Amino acid sequence: MFVRCKKRFKDGKEHRYWSVVENCRVSGGRVVQRQVLYLGEINDSQRAAWCRAIEVLEGGSESRQVALFPEDREAPALDCEVVKINVAGVSLHDPRQWGACWLDVLKVLACYRLVDPGSEWRLHRHWLEHSALRDLIGCDRAIPADTLYRCLDKLPAHRQAFFSFLRERWATLFDARFDVLVYDLTSTYFESDPPFDDKRRFGYSRDSRPDCVQVVIALIVTPDGFPLAYEVMPGNTSDRSTLAGFLERIERQYGRSDRIWIMDRGIPTEETLEQMREGDAPVRYLVGTPKGRLGQFEAAFLNQPWQEVRESVGVKLLVEDGELYVLVRSEGRLHKERAMRRRRLK
Repeated sequence: MFVRCKKRFKDGKEHRYWSVVENCRVSGGRVVQRQVLYLGEINDSQRAAWCRAIEVLEGGSESRQVALFPEDREAPALDCEVVKINVAGVSLHDPRQWGACWLDVLKVLACYRLVDPGSEWRLHRHWLEHSALRDLIGCDRAIPADTLYRCLDKLPAHRQAFFSFLRERWATLFDARFDVLVYDLTSTYFESDPPFDDKRRFGYSRDSRPDCVQVVIALIVTPDGFPLAYEVMPGNTSDRSTLAGFLERIERQYGRSDRIWIMDRGIPTEETLEQMREGDAPVRYLVGTPKGRLGQFEAAFLNQPWQEVRESVGVKLLVEDGELYVLVRSEGRLHKERAMRRRRLK
């Protein structure tokens, strides 16, 4: 397997779409490339991480041998790890395989999200019936839809442990870094009638559907796309009321660190930013400047030189009142916005 790129020009800008492919020999001795996984638009560090992951997968995994001995006996010298158990305290009551069965359902959901993402209802009604997964896992019938949803209901209780485990695995497999965090919120609406006894509320609709109830979803990811935390909140939750809780949550779960938070201008309040600056362990941030304040720095920015940070991207830096302001100019963004305006005018 290897990573392949396809280029496409859209709105005056070049887009690169990546996929994991493998060579397959077909009739006539021809070799064709079969897509294993579509990755979409990824940056160079993500591409390198996927290349390393492919090397690990194709190289196989190493097994580890352990030896079990009662804790009241001296274990002999062995070349493998020795694990002692309390034999007297071990008993068997009504043995049935249970937890592993939910893991099988979870594996089906994970494979479905990886191969052909969609809803659980579509998995139940269509995908499992038209894929070879049932033959591979030895399942001779469709999985009931309520079983799929019940499996998802069991995951939130282990959410913190999942994220802590995944963070360590991402750092090991992909050399992922977690010093830059991107925080944003979105919403999803429901076409349903009240009353509701859950998190569905009327609120600011990003989908232009103020007539529908909704929930607000907050997500924290790294620039490479690795998620670190999420939360589903009532639909009338204000964006400005969420940041302080997530700052505390990330610090409590992953410890204090020299992190940089990247956010839209509508998320933090001035009070929250001041707390981030003045805390025992100051937290750095990059946030959009309020539009009403931009005019104050126009004259000062005119006197600053442009600095090229990468191809077609330049910045101007200005220090005012203890804050560093960054003015960014991107040719790619310029061409994209011009193409969008031309299309709208047409």
